Amino acid sequence: MIGGIQNITKIPELKKKIWFTLAMLAVYRVGVHIPSPGIDTVALAAFFKRAQGTLFGLYDMFSGGALEHMSVFALGIMPYISASIILDLLTVVIPYLDKLKKEGEAGRKKITQYARYGTVVLSLFQGFGIAVGMENMAGPGGASVVVQAGWSFRLMTMITLTSGTAFIMWLGEQITERGIGNGISLIIFAGIVARMPSALSSTFQLVRTGEMNFVFGLLLIVMAVGVIGFIVFVERGQRRIPVQYAKRVVGRKIYGGQSTHLPLKINTSGVIPPIFASSILMFPATITQFIQIQWLSSFVSKYMNAGSPLYSLIYVGFIFFFCYFYTAVTFNPVDVAENMKKYGGYIPGIRPGKRTADYIDRVLTRITFGGALYVSAVCVLPTILIYRFKVPFYFGGTALLIVVGVAIDTMAQIESHMLTRHYEGFMKKGMGRIKR
Repeated sequence: MIGGIQNITKIPELKKKIWFTLAMLAVYRVGVHIPSPGIDTVALAAFFKRAQGTLFGLYDMFSGGALEHMSVFALGIMPYISASIILDLLTVVIPYLDKLKKEGEAGRKKITQYARYGTVVLSLFQGFGIAVGMENMAGPGGASVVVQAGWSFRLMTMITLTSGTAFIMWLGEQITERGIGNGISLIIFAGIVARMPSALSSTFQLVRTGEMNFVFGLLLIVMAVGVIGFIVFVERGQRRIPVQYAKRVVGRKIYGGQSTHLPLKINTSGVIPPIFASSILMFPATITQFIQIQWLSSFVSKYMNAGSPLYSLIYVGFIFFFCYFYTAVTFNPVDVAENMKKYGGYIPGIRPGKRTADYIDRVLTRITFGGALYVSAVCVLPTILIYRFKVPFYFGGTALLIVVGVAIDTMAQIESHMLTRHYEGFMKKGMGRIKR
């Protein structure tokens, strides 16, 4: 691995891409600390201490702490992700979008353009909602979060937050085009990782002062390394269906005749299921922050708080539902079977056409069940640690999946750059080394 890192400096193009990516991420982190005008930051910080475990806490994680400081990047990149997911779902019901998706690069560019428009609309809507909600916020001492409420504050907040999200979207696209790729994912990755040093230092401080047992701290580190290794193993896991292509004579050339495979990921849906599940379950806790209904507040605090058996059960149920739902939306076995049949491909022992589609669907259903179990275990484990074993360091399962997944993809990008220039890979074993 050290030799692979040294090889990076020998490729000027790759080194330039990495430095450009780091510069763009630095610009993003600077923007996180630029406050939006008209906000009392002290009263806002006190409110967020009280709002942990709500939608505000989830959005603050994805914005890298920008929402807690109410910076110009407070909305983060979530409106763009939401717009992209909505467009993915709409391709099932709108034939025009489905046609665009099948048109290749030109169609993808058009869909990306629609996602940008949707991002602006969602950002304006969310910015208005945040502005109105913040006018009703107050710190524990009764101090208002907004210095001067009114339509001037609302319009200013909408424009500021929408402009911040549009700028982050542009940063992500620049990283994708001129950096090492995965721009949007790297921005989320940077926001989550930036909060790790303070969390780790507070944990070590507890060990140093004796509030946490030293042996238990070591056990926690070993467990964290084991969970990360388990995530890497499963995220790279595939079910490879063998595919054989028949020989075709086109003019004076012979095509096909080779054996290959159709790779099906165990976790096809990625981190979408836990994000959606967390958003739905945190909605009641968020409502109780603004609407003081006695029975609702009592029910939420007793049964719907993180760590309760009912919360965990519903959370796992939503993860299973969204794993199957998102996989069904993004992967169509019928289209895959038709494309294989079109180019003379077939699965040995399976008749082309509908039989092939049914077989792929049956295999995908089985591995999605295993993927849903894996995602549920990773997401529920941190909750058990913090609420059952009083572990003070909390690094949520959703954030852990994002961090590990983006790290794997980024290393694969660097690996491909190095291998195309005939250098030894970043990792000598693994990372999908390309054979020459």
